[in-house]
Amino acid sequence: MTVKVISIVHGAVSIVNAVATGFGSAMGISLQVTAEIISKKGSGIIFQKSGGQVMIKKIIHYILPSNFINNNQLIINIDSEIPSGMGLKSSSAVSNAVALACKSLVSNDVDDEFVLNSAINASLYAKTTITGAFDDSTACYYGGFVTTDNYKRKILKKENSPTDLYAVIYLPNNKKRGDVTKLKLLSDIFLHAFQLAYSGQYWKAMILNGILTSTLLSSGYDITRNCLENGALSASISGNGPAIAAIVRQSEVKKIQSILSKLDGRVIVSRTNNQKATIVKELD
Repeated sequence: MTVKVISIVHGAVSIVNAVATGFGSAMGISLQVTAEIISKKGSGIIFQKSGGQVMIKKIIHYILPSNFINNNQLIINIDSEIPSGMGLKSSSAVSNAVALACKSLVSNDVDDEFVLNSAINASLYAKTTITGAFDDSTACYYGGFVTTDNYKRKILKKENSPTDLYAVIYLPNNKKRGDVTKLKLLSDIFLHAFQLAYSGQYWKAMILNGILTSTLLSSGYDITRNCLENGALSASISGNGPAIAAIVRQSEVKKIQSILSKLDGRVIVSRTNNQKATIVKELD
């Protein structure tokens, strides 16, 4: 029997970077990753596209029983709208999507916590994350705002984000990430940013996060400040960069997009997202 599962998980942007303290916050956006896994009689794992194979194979072996892997051929296809290596949680979205698809291959009952932990364990193994990125993973998986304790893998607060807002995201060309270990130099101030997020003051938290990350990662604050001066509700480097995300009302999208389009790089626009990860299973 041939089984095909298709999972969809969305991306996210940072509210508060968790590297400094282990406490983080993030918000879902509508850019998405689709993972398609086809299982049929045979053996071996076939990747339709290159990239992320170490992490994906680890997830497969975490979730699928060895006898299932040995007696079935798995065809993996990942399609992502999320630019990788930019701080937009592409790794978290991909790992979540693959874990959800794998679990759905062998069970009709999906344990969200098991899926998330499998994805995070594989990401740590593949060294695509420092803290486990529980904030990123949960924002991608559930959508909306999340505030988390990454080391305990605990959601401290989760709520929907406004549905009429957009993330206007600047992706600079040839911009390297800074030394993320420097973020710990101001861990007490990052903790204050987290406390703002936990109290529901997400835009203030994100602005403070932007000031801190720009300074410590030597990225410069001019672009972020320019967005705020021109009507953005909030703006910050997302993750460890180099992407910069500005949160704006629909009426301000074109203005902020025009400002960022004049810079060396490209701009993408994504609506905020509150939709949980989804799965479709087909039997043949």
